[in-house]
Amino acid sequence: MPRVVADTSALVSLGIVAEVEPNPLSLCLASYDVSVPDEVLTELQEVASYDDEHGRAATAVRDRTDELTVRSVDLDAEFPLDDWENAAVTLANETDAALLLCDEFNRLGLVHASLADTRLVTTPTLLSVFVRTDRLTPDEARTLLDDISAARSWDANSYVQRARSLLDAP
Repeated sequence: MPRVVADTSALVSLGIVAEVEPNPLSLCLASYDVSVPDEVLTELQEVASYDDEHGRAATAVRDRTDELTVRSVDLDAEFPLDDWENAAVTLANETDAALLLCDEFNRLGLVHASLADTRLVTTPTLLSVFVRTDRLTPDEARTLLDDISAARSWDANSYVQRARSLLDAP
């Protein structure tokens, strides 16, 4: 099973729609060996303390912590990302993960440049992978992306708009 390292932003995105079927968090956990650094679990706990949609999403992910592989990493203090992204990139590089699942759209270029042999994917890209592998229909993926986008305020995000247009392609 391919290894995916996930950061907090992507897990929260998947957690937003964790109560619907098909559940992309379940699909991710069933399709990949999902690893997270300790720092991501700490951030999920912080986000889960909020009484809003993001808090509920983080709680949905934390409820499935036993399905994640949690690892410790040594952070590079000079690395120009926050500790959570830094830890996820470090873990992806240290474990030769196939994928880094990350939704930090404002820093995707830096995250991508920091990866050695790991492919960077976002939640919209992951949904399109599930469509290509017949785990989701295009309509299901569009509905999930719409729900995630509304909660994450991604409606004006050009990356997400492009991903949505690919789901609309015949």
